[in-house]
Amino acid sequence: MSVQDIEKAAKELPVDELDGLVTRLFDFFNDRWDKQIESDAKAGRLDNLLSEAREEIRKGNTKPL
Repeated sequence: MSVQDIEKAAKELPVDELDGLVTRLFDFFNDRWDKQIESDAKAGRLDNLLSEAREEIRKGNTKPL
């Protein structure tokens, strides 16, 4: 099934079913994002960003949330 086929089918869905599909896709992408961040963190790919953030905090260049 192509993206075009999915788009065409989505246009034919009732609003409540389309809302449900959007929610499921949103959850799917959030889960993928979480897994990618976890993988990157374990592999050390975020270490430089973490070091930079800690340095900015140490210098007082941040504001508490």
